[in-house]
Parts: sequence; C-alpha cells; structure tokens
Amino acid sequence: MRHGMPCPYPFAIFRPAKKRVTEKTGHRPVSTYQFIDIPMKTTLIRGRWLVASDPHAQNTPATHRLIENGELVYAGKHIVFVGRGYAGPVDEVIEAGEAVIGPGFIDLDALFDLDSTVLGFDNQPGWRKARVWASSYVARGPRDVYTPDEEAFQHEYAMIQLLLNGITTALPIRSILYREWAETYDENARAAEAAARLGIRMYLGPSYRSGLPMVQPDGGLAMHFDAERGMAGLAEAVRFVRDFDGAHDGLIRGFLQPDRIEGCTDALLQASAQAARALGVPLRLHCCQGQVEVRMVHERWGKSSLAVLHDLGFLHGTRPLLPHAWYLGGIAPTPAQIEREIGWLAQSGATVVQCPVVGARHGDVLRSFRRFRQRGINIGLGTDTYPPDMILNMHTGVMLARVADGNMETSAADYYTAATLGGAKALGRHDIGRLAPGALADIVIFDLSNPRIGQVHDPIQTMLLNGTGRDIRTVIVNGRVVVRDGAVPGIDLPAYHARAQQQFNKLIASYPERAHLHPPVSEIFKPSFGE
Repeated sequence: MRHGMPCPYPFAIFRPAKKRVTEKTGHRPVSTYQFIDIPMKTTLIRGRWLVASDPHAQNTPATHRLIENGELVYAGKHIVFVGRGYAGPVDEVIEAGEAVIGPGFIDLDALFDLDSTVLGFDNQPGWRKARVWASSYVARGPRDVYTPDEEAFQHEYAMIQLLLNGITTALPIRSILYREWAETYDENARAAEAAARLGIRMYLGPSYRSGLPMVQPDGGLAMHFDAERGMAGLAEAVRFVRDFDGAHDGLIRGFLQPDRIEGCTDALLQASAQAARALGVPLRLHCCQGQVEVRMVHERWGKSSLAVLHDLGFLHGTRPLLPHAWYLGGIAPTPAQIEREIGWLAQSGATVVQCPVVGARHGDVLRSFRRFRQRGINIGLGTDTYPPDMILNMHTGVMLARVADGNMETSAADYYTAATLGGAKALGRHDIGRLAPGALADIVIFDLSNPRIGQVHDPIQTMLLNGTGRDIRTVIVNGRVVVRDGAVPGIDLPAYHARAQQQFNKLIASYPERAHLHPPVSEIFKPSFGE
C-alpha cells in the first residue's frame, strides 16, 4: 500500500492562477471573478481514518482505500498530498481526531426547496391529494405560490442543509407542483449567487416541460400540453448554461433538466439531447419512476419509457442521468424486456440515480443494485427529500438492495462509492468525489468520537450503521471551510428554521386549490391520531 502520494501536478497547483474575466449577458452581471496573485494557504488535516483514492484511476472500477492515522494536505483549492508523514511546511493544522476524513458527497438529485413529498408519506393516493393538478385548476390558470424572495430563501435554506450533511456537489430538484408553470432563468441566477456566497458546488439550470398530467372531475387522468412553452423553456435553460457554466471560480456549472418524461413532447426530448451534446453538459430526466408515468407513457406512445428514449435517440451520446429506474419494461414488463432495457442503459453510458429513502417511503426499490453494477451501469445517489442525509440514503440503500436481491452481496463500500466516485463519473469529472493529489479540496470530516456512535469496527460500516448527517463536523469545498463544528458560519439556523416553517405552512394552505374536487386541508392531510 502506498501511503505517501506526491502531487503529480505541481505547476497547475502552485503557480498563481489567472482566469479570464467573463462578460455575462442577459442578466444583471454576475459577481465578476478572477484569480489574484496572492499566496495560497497550505492546510494539513490529520485524523484516525483517511479515505484515499488513486489519483490516476479514471476507469471503472475506481475505488477508495483506507489509511489509518493519515494526513491530507491542500494548498488553495487543490489537494497536494494524501498519506502519512508529510514533511513540507504548512500554515494551518486541523486535528480531526477520532474521525473519518473523506471526499465530499455528490448529490445527483438534491432537494432544492421545502420538501412537498413528505406530505404524501401517509396521505395517498397522490393524484387525489394534489400531487397531480385538478383540470379545473388548470382551466382557471395556475399561479406561483411563493414570491421570488420566498423562492430564493428556500433555495438558500436547502443549500445550507446540503452542506450540513456533507454534500459538496449537488444537482437540484425542485417541485413544480406549486408553480405557475416551470422554473425560470432569474431564480437560477439568484441561486447561483447564493451558492457562491455559501461555498457549495452547484450544477444549475431551469427545468422545463411541454405539459403536465391533470385529474379530470371523474377521476380520470389526461394531459395538458403547451409545446411552444416547452421549447421556450429549453431555450432559457441553454441561455443560462452559456451565461453561468464555470462562474464563481468553477463552483457553478450548468446542466439541462427536462422535468419528466410524460411532460415532454418528442421534439422537446430530441432537442434537449441535441443541446446537451452541443454544450457538453449533463442531461437529467426523471423516468421509470411511478405507475402514473408508466400508464400515461403507454397510452401515449404504446411502449415503455426507456423504449421511448431509445427510439428517439435520447440516450445516444448524452450519457444521461436517469432518476429513478424503479419501473423498467413498461405497462406489462417481461424478463426479456427488462433485460433489453438494462442493456440499453449499459450501452448508452447512462447513470442510474438512485434515491433510496424517497423510494422506500413510497414502497419503491431499485431491482437490482447488484445486477446493474454487474452489467457495467454507473450508479450515483440522490437525496431527493428531507432530510438530505446521504448517510441515511446509503444505509437505506444497502438494506433495500439486500432485500431486493435476496442476498448479502451489496456492501457499505458499494454505496459509499456510489455517493462519491459514482457521482463524479456521472458528471465526467475526476477532480471531485475522491481525495487524491490534484483533486479539488472537497472534504468531509465525520465524527467518530460521539459515544452514541457506538463501537467502531470499520469506519465506513460504522458510519452507515450508526451515523447520520448530524455527525458531520467539518465540510470543505474548493479549499474553503463552509461547515465548522456542525454549523455554517454566519448563518442563524434557528431563524432560518422558523422562517422555513412559516413558508411551509403557506404551501400546505395552497393545496386545496390544486387538489381533485378541492377538499379542505383537513381532508387532504389527516392527522396520524385524532383528538
């Protein structure tokens, strides 16, 4: 085992960097960014366990390795040493003690608002509880529930929660149930500014759609389409990517996210894939995620969701990110059809974005984690609900995989890899999701010293079995400490919590206007126990 890995990129790291000043158009100027020739602080972190990676491992299967009593050194925003016995000068030493020093988690489906899915935990069926709009609501004209400032607040609140849970790179998912139609350029521009201020690495871009399902008065489902609006949304998303990709010292990147397959026309799906190829950015589409989708896709196309994407060429050359892949094979799946669709995923280089907690809450599970991995399909993780606890998702994922597969083959290491290296591979990056010389200094320190953590037999297994996101003590992104002693510097968490509750109450009060037959809130959300 190699314990001292010198930096293979000395000039890229130590030479003062100068970046062009980019003019942004179509929006108020973004904070102008450039590097200034100033000395870089060198920081050494020392702790009981260090999760290291091979700096040159760019092919599958990439993996991590554990170094006991290890040291990590970063200068500026890059890691320069991973191992033991660093002999160079440092400006600062962080003694992590009984802890796991690991790479930041990568959340490919990160909750970016006040979570509405929790309202459906015990309130079903979703189509009757305003998870699908009533046709009468569509007819009289949808509206935005939140003001622009309230929308901006919930984005900032969500990013704070992501950081507290050790998520250093995130691709957001917002609900559009309470919107007039879809997301906007301006709200994403404000989110980019907030992300830069907080120091989280974000992939941003407004989601867009051509249509949406709605519930008819008799309880039947139908689609409402506005194809022109869908194409206009894609154009806005492309403009955002061109304006913001690489902004704020690379913390902000762009991606495209048509909302979900049943809400897209053929033309929008094909145009989205073409734009992603041209821009070279990630493309994410929610599909194979629910029975309503499966039914509506079958009624419209006469085939499964993946068959639609395959036949339209959506999968080709885009390496798409696909949450959640729970329902393969369409309306009447057969083993042969499922096997064919798994083959399409493998051939396309797609990433299946698994969100174990939100799936388990609604009785859904990936079938099967081990089979997908054996076929060479990349798997990344998303949180997609509150709390955005990646550790909870890893633990839940391992348990679900063992139940679904009927064996014990899936391990804690498998899911830790999915939350780090799997996410990095999905984004086509080798500078995040790993601790290695030349990688960006995205670092998470998980506390093992709390007596409630129990006895440690293996640090990764103990983290998943006994820990939660609340045990994360320190988070560093791009070499900047953004969480210190379990808090975000400069943020009054109790005040944010109180404001979030008030805003959440406003969201709940808006449900009757969208719900089928417009019942009162008391009928939509019934208490667990009566008085």
